[in-house]
Amino acid sequence: MTAGRLLRARDRAATPWRNGGGVTREIAAGPADAGLDDFVWRVSLADVAAGGPFSAFPGVDRVITVVDGPGMELTIDGTPHLVDARFAPFRFRGDAVTDCRLLGGPLVDFNVMTRRTAASAEVLMVRGPFEAAPPAGAVTLVVVLSGTAVDTGSGRILERFDAVLYEAGETGAHRVDGVTAVVTVTGTARD
Repeated sequence: MTAGRLLRARDRAATPWRNGGGVTREIAAGPADAGLDDFVWRVSLADVAAGGPFSAFPGVDRVITVVDGPGMELTIDGTPHLVDARFAPFRFRGDAVTDCRLLGGPLVDFNVMTRRTAASAEVLMVRGPFEAAPPAGAVTLVVVLSGTAVDTGSGRILERFDAVLYEAGETGAHRVDGVTAVVTVTGTARD
């Protein structure tokens, strides 16, 4: 098995939001040097301290998952949606007018964004053993959201929020004690 690229949580910088409502830590993006205006795909964790409007991302599809905290109510184009179950991915359009109301305090969420005309993402929450093996034209990102995971091929132990990025042709088997997000992004040709 080929090991994939290890991305330790401790190596990520926190980027404060412009509105002061929280911070984001980017886990991985494609292309690797992309910013918020030109990514094809982007995966991050956010510490949300206060509710408020979401930034608009025209042409972007989003998947948000509550990791810690009581959850939130998202009002998307005027329709409220309760997002309060931990580890339950919720999809919505990044160009929709979206406002967030916290349900009882700060939270941590897991975010996956893909440029609609260039890529798409499958987001799975895994609680047992699995193998990561992205097909041609795809990448798979494995992120430990609670507990730990062991890459059984290399013996690497992944702590909370650590990740491994697998390119097409790379594989990795994992044993999970907790919950791990497995994100497969297809249409990554601009990587």
